[in-house]
Amino acid sequence: MDQALDIERCDVESRINNTTHHTDQNGLDRLIVRRGLPFTITLHLKSGSQFQAGISTFRFIAETGPLPREQSGTKSTFSLTDTASKTDWSASTTSPTGNVVSLSVSSPPDVPIGLYSLTLDQGQKVKLGEFVLLFNPWCAKDAVYMEEERDRQEYVLSQAGLIYKGTTKRFKASPWTFGQFEPGMLDICLKLLDENPKYTLDADADCSGRRNPVYVTRVISAMINSNDDKGVLVGNWSGDYDDGVRPSHWTDSVAILHQWADNCCQRVRYGQCWVFAAVACTVSRALGVPCRVVTNFGSAHDTNSNLLIEFLYDEDGNDISDDSVWNFHVWVDNWMARPDLEAGYDGWQASDPTPQEKSEGVFCCGPVPLKAIKEGELTLKYDAPFVFAEVNADVVEYVKLTNGRMVKMGGSSTDVGHFISTKAVGSDERHDITHLYKHPEGSLQEREVYERAKHHHELQQKGEEPGLKVKIKVSPDMDIGADFDVFAVVTNNTEADKTCRVMFYARIVSYDGKPGANCGFIEDLTMEVPTGKEKRLPLRVEYVDYGDTITSDRLIQLVLIVIESSPREFHKAKRTIVLESPDIAIKNPLPELLQNCFFSVMGASLTDGKILIQNVGPKQEVKCTVEFTPTSTGSRTLTVDFDSDKLSNIKQYLNIEIGMNNIMANDTNTISF
Repeated sequence: MDQALDIERCDVESRINNTTHHTDQNGLDRLIVRRGLPFTITLHLKSGSQFQAGISTFRFIAETGPLPREQSGTKSTFSLTDTASKTDWSASTTSPTGNVVSLSVSSPPDVPIGLYSLTLDQGQKVKLGEFVLLFNPWCAKDAVYMEEERDRQEYVLSQAGLIYKGTTKRFKASPWTFGQFEPGMLDICLKLLDENPKYTLDADADCSGRRNPVYVTRVISAMINSNDDKGVLVGNWSGDYDDGVRPSHWTDSVAILHQWADNCCQRVRYGQCWVFAAVACTVSRALGVPCRVVTNFGSAHDTNSNLLIEFLYDEDGNDISDDSVWNFHVWVDNWMARPDLEAGYDGWQASDPTPQEKSEGVFCCGPVPLKAIKEGELTLKYDAPFVFAEVNADVVEYVKLTNGRMVKMGGSSTDVGHFISTKAVGSDERHDITHLYKHPEGSLQEREVYERAKHHHELQQKGEEPGLKVKIKVSPDMDIGADFDVFAVVTNNTEADKTCRVMFYARIVSYDGKPGANCGFIEDLTMEVPTGKEKRLPLRVEYVDYGDTITSDRLIQLVLIVIESSPREFHKAKRTIVLESPDIAIKNPLPELLQNCFFSVMGASLTDGKILIQNVGPKQEVKCTVEFTPTSTGSRTLTVDFDSDKLSNIKQYLNIEIGMNNIMANDTNTISF
């Protein structure tokens, strides 16, 4: 029988582990590790207790959050193994010597970050200790992995930086202390995650989401401002700061975050864009997400999401605009993979914590790939249109006359997005990253991207997608026996006119999907579809073509194939329709005689089924009466079915309430149909 280990104490080896995990700047008195990298703990056993390899068995439990669950990834139970796992929690012995057992514990590279507890379970549970688990830019399997050590030193470990302010003509760097490793900072950053409304609403889902730097970055963006949550900073651009601190007075994030945490998460007055961004950078780096502060000179604020900055003046020259172009605006870039997007969008992602516009109902912005901004791919998450406008919007100027008429008086396509700047890696030089956000100003490529972005955004506003789109539309009335039209619809949501070949056909199909005979066909028709336009092609489906072959299921399948000429691409749409049956009070809808007609009438405790046989002429209406005597009370359903040689599987039903008087009187009831 296995003997439980009698543990005297557990040493989490924080000095060695923190140094190995690049968290030693947080201090050496508690265990702070990064995911995807093993850490060591040592069990000291009481006298007389001894670990025996292959005999001593126990399990570990690692869990985080208030409601840890295996399904959410916030709890894991694992046993000793010979080697460490790279994909799951695991533990292995490294040097067991009698009553001292050294263990190597490994976490997956995609597990949620946060405060964890580690428990030893050998029938009785013994809590071994707590540790903080962070994102790991040193682990190749972590979504925040950075390949170059000099980049990790700058964007994760550096506690000081430079923020650029001024105008396009004259700007300079101001120093800022991020202080992410200062005493108390890590706990405050974890508290910030726990104060976000998503945690309050569903702590389980929120803690599970912390495996994803995209999710965490979005939470940070929302929580740095306090517009709709218990966030950190109040924005103020009024010039009146008597009841708080002037934004230009702040020089470090530490004082701001301490003031927020020490005052029960009361919002700190006041901040402006560079303060919001700097505090976001502190929190990101503290949690292990590589981050840099970015300044955009000539930064647009597009309030109506049309990629245009519309300056509006009255006849006296007063500015009555909602849109604006700021001399400069500051946000952050975070480094991460984007598995939620198609390939090619990993790397730097823009995120803006300054409260300007709502995103999914919350004042936050991003993260959005810089590549998506540069190429005008505005359908990609998150908030690509807003960030694109910040660096690449066109400016137009209007005068609003007293009669309400708008007169254009000027504009520019080059006023926005200049000298996008961040501190260089390893030096105090300015690093210009404009080329990562946009093509050269005024270049043909830059104009093409702008027009494509505007086109895609207009489609997005209408709920449409770019490209050539094909679909099938049908008529409202498609009755068995009738002729009707169906339509091939081709919409050109590209920026060029399209020439297409179209094949459109209708065919009988059974309920199990087996195709039958064609009953309508358009072959190899050439269609010209101008950019931004929709073309419709009707196909007439006639009874003479489907009447002899349609099954009792009354199903017809419509197939549309469209082939673009340049580039040569194929598009297909398919739709199955059900022809409407006539009412059971039947009028023959067909232009021919129905033979071998019969009605079947069935209802439990009503009738055992009666069949009435007769022929029905073209367009003739037939009515029948059925007598029945109910045998029990209650709600009953009478079902009527019509079948013939040409028209079958026509069913209707009627709900009937039978009372005791009907039974006692032995009533004979009649129903006509």
